[in-house]
Amino acid sequence: MKVLAILYKGGDAAKAEPRLLGTVENELGLRQYLESLGHEYVVSDSKEGPDSDFQKHIVDAEILITTPFHPGYLTADLFERADNLKLCVTAGVGSDHIDLNAAVKKSVQVLEVSGSNVVSVAEHVVMSILLLVRNFVPAHEMIERGDWEVSQIARNAFDLEGKVVGTIGAGRIGYRVLQRLVPFDCKELLYYDYAPLPEAAAKTVKARRVEDLKELVSQCDIITVNCPLHDGTRGLINEELLRHFKKGAYLVNTARGAICDKDAVAAALKSGHLNGYAGDVWNVQPAPKDHVWRTTKNPLGGGNGMVPHYSGTTLDAQKRYADGVKGILDNYLSGKSQEPQNVIVGIGKYETKAYGQR
Repeated sequence: MKVLAILYKGGDAAKAEPRLLGTVENELGLRQYLESLGHEYVVSDSKEGPDSDFQKHIVDAEILITTPFHPGYLTADLFERADNLKLCVTAGVGSDHIDLNAAVKKSVQVLEVSGSNVVSVAEHVVMSILLLVRNFVPAHEMIERGDWEVSQIARNAFDLEGKVVGTIGAGRIGYRVLQRLVPFDCKELLYYDYAPLPEAAAKTVKARRVEDLKELVSQCDIITVNCPLHDGTRGLINEELLRHFKKGAYLVNTARGAICDKDAVAAALKSGHLNGYAGDVWNVQPAPKDHVWRTTKNPLGGGNGMVPHYSGTTLDAQKRYADGVKGILDNYLSGKSQEPQNVIVGIGKYETKAYGQR
């Protein structure tokens, strides 16, 4: 059978560092394994347009492996052409680049490596919160320029202690963010989720659930987005919701770029209504060079903590999700049951509520 993998190009870095497993060059470490079993393994970063390797090979591939960091968007139209497709595997977490309703309709299974990136992303969230609150980026840029004006930095630098922090989504990543915030002695930790945390878990992090999103954001100094992208969360943070944010609040989004209205967030940052926006996810990836999130800053020239999508693809995370993909393939090829937490779409039905209550 044919296995098609759409990964990101690593270039010289991937050649020098074999632990960059999620790259085209290092192929998730799967080539010898698959070819030893007689299967064809096609790996490419070419994913855009009808002449891309993605669209050429999807027509007869039985397994598709994609990654959230360089997503191959498997639309309903492409599903209609993918007559041999039986299994889609996300090397990482987050399968919103796949039309899941179409997968259900076509009885194509969709799996991801659940938990492979949760620690990596949670650490990135806390780092992003700190770099915004402490006004770190402008301070570093000042040093690079050769300047030294402490007052220009300190006038917009604060402590995390005593602040109210809220997470939109308190699942595997959101909860770990709350855990990591406990030692900072925040004034209060809040969360918004369709399902309440188990009582013992909520007590452990001393987190209070707020059932109305507008009420949550109006109380928070810092909001972090840790929910999947689906029909119910697309454009969730828009111009109307941003009006309910505290003036000068910070927003961190390491979930999916399309959860935020890019122009509304940029306008809020430019006006100073948001004091900072940070994250590593973009509504289109790779992000266009003129994407507004690359350059928008607050009125004091700071508040931008955007980076390329890498929070969940540290070398540690790449080892976890590469091992996880191999495990999923092993189960599929040998007819074994998949680990339930990895299954997004089973045969003709959803197996999770992570992508909206269905």
